[in-house]
Amino acid sequence: MDKDKHWKIHVILLLIVVIIFVWSVIKPASYLDWLAEVSPAVITIIIVVAIYNKFRFTTFSYVIIALLSILAFIGGHYTYSEVPLFNWIKEEFHLQRNNYDRFGHFLKGLMAIVIREILIRKTPLTKGACLTGITISIMLAIAALYEIIEWLSTKVSKGGKGAKDFLGMQGDRWDAQWDMFLALIGTILTLLLFTKFHDKLLKRQAK
Repeated sequence: MDKDKHWKIHVILLLIVVIIFVWSVIKPASYLDWLAEVSPAVITIIIVVAIYNKFRFTTFSYVIIALLSILAFIGGHYTYSEVPLFNWIKEEFHLQRNNYDRFGHFLKGLMAIVIREILIRKTPLTKGACLTGITISIMLAIAALYEIIEWLSTKVSKGGKGAKDFLGMQGDRWDAQWDMFLALIGTILTLLLFTKFHDKLLKRQAK
């Protein structure tokens, strides 16, 4: 696939993300929660667009960034504990909670490909066990930082409704540990399933 075709795909992905972003900001469940949930994705998109001509990721990485951004926009619009599809799943299968938050943290493991790509292209690290270990460590650090930010939000707001929606514990005192564990499982599965495919894409892009 030539560069023009890749560029068209990237533009389409950006348009899809922008459309869903605009939808998400129209009458969200809570503007405070929406702002907290979508901010990391918006910042990431701005950075990725700003550096596009200097550092162009593989299309696979852009698909991952777009997917995770869309997940954040949907969660921000409804709040993670009230996403309709997962409310239906909760009721249909008699679950104790809306698992959109857990699903989102698991899928965040896909970001390992983006981290891996940056490490391969911008550091002396080469493909192998060391690269994999550092990628997993960075992903765990990001997951832990996110949980710390959620915890701090409840302290700053003194347990206000917006902070509780952002925290999304739904009565589970081990919610933070579950979130980090699922991010770890998602990261490991992502690296197991997509490392060889990602290596091929990197080789093609280097030509």
